[in-house]
Amino acid sequence: MQALATVENVRLVAQSPGLEPDKVRIAVTLPTFRRPEQVLDTIRSVAAQNTERGFALIVMENDAERHAGADAAAPLFENGTVNGLLIVAEERGNCSAYNAGWSTALAAFANLSHVLVIDDDEIAGPDWLETMVATAERLGVDIVGGPQVPVFEGTGNDHWADHPVFAPPYRETRAVEALYSSGNLLVSRRVLDAMERPFLEPAFNFMGGGDSDFLSRAARKGFRLAWCAEAPVMETIPARRLESDWIRARSLRNGVISTLVEKRRRAGDRLGAVRVAAKSLALLCAAPLRGVLNLARTGSFPIGAYPIYVALGRVLAEFGYANEQYRQAEKN
Repeated sequence: MQALATVENVRLVAQSPGLEPDKVRIAVTLPTFRRPEQVLDTIRSVAAQNTERGFALIVMENDAERHAGADAAAPLFENGTVNGLLIVAEERGNCSAYNAGWSTALAAFANLSHVLVIDDDEIAGPDWLETMVATAERLGVDIVGGPQVPVFEGTGNDHWADHPVFAPPYRETRAVEALYSSGNLLVSRRVLDAMERPFLEPAFNFMGGGDSDFLSRAARKGFRLAWCAEAPVMETIPARRLESDWIRARSLRNGVISTLVEKRRRAGDRLGAVRVAAKSLALLCAAPLRGVLNLARTGSFPIGAYPIYVALGRVLAEFGYANEQYRQAEKN
C-alpha cells in the first residue's frame, strides 16, 4: 500500500485482497509479540464483530527477527478471512508497536474516525466494537476505556480478580477524569490528529506506562474520557503472573510509572520535581496504614501490601529505578 511509505519503521507483510480503504471508519490495532497461538484467537474474535460500521484490523508484529505472530496471521489476511493490514513494527517495544499501528491507520484510511486497541492475550466479545464506539458517541467523549476481565489459568485463582493489579479502575459506564491502560481502548481521530508524535513515549517501551502517559496528556489537552463497563475483553492470565515476585514487581512498577507520568505532567512547573518527591514520601508514610485498612477490608495480604509496594516504587523512581518487565517477555 503506497500510503504506508510515509510511515517510519513499518513494513507491510500482508493486505486483505478485498480491503477498501475509503470505506474504513474504524481501525482495530492489535500489537503482538511471540504469542502466535493467542494472537490467532484474538484476530478471530475481532473478525467476528457484530457491527455495520466499516472497520479493518491492523496487526503489528513487534518481533522483526522471529515474527512468529506475523507468520501465523498472514494466511488469514491473504485469504480474506480478516479485513485489514498485517505489518511489522521494526522498532522493538510496546510503545513503538502502538505508534506504528496508529500511524499506519492514519496513513492508510483517509476516512478514519476512531482507533481501537486490543492486546494479543485478549478476546473480544461479538459486540465489543459496536459498544465501544456507540458509548463514545452517546456520551460525546473522545477516548473510551473498557474492562480487561482476567481469565486465570488453573483452578482456585478467581480471588485474584479483586487485586488492584487485575481489577478495573471503574465499575460503571460514565465519564471519567483519568484512564490508565490501552489494553481495551478507543481513541478518536481528532485526538490522534492533535497529539504530538510519537504518540506514546518510547522511553516507556519496556516498562509500560506509555499508555497512561498518553492518556494523561490527552486529558490535559481537554479531551474527554469515559469508561464503558459493557464492553469487556477477556484477558488470559498465566500462572506465572500469580507468583509473588511478579505481583511485587508489577506493583513496584505501577509506583514507578506513577512518578514518571506525574513528573512529565509537571515538566513546566519550576518546583514540579520537588512536589512529586514530596507526594511520594507522603504516600510512603501513609502506605502502612492504607495497607492495614485494605487487609482488614479484604482479608488479603497481597491486596494489603499493594499500596506499600506502589509507594515504594514511587520513591525508588526518584533514584532512577526502572522495572522493565517487558524487556524479557518470557518472564512476563
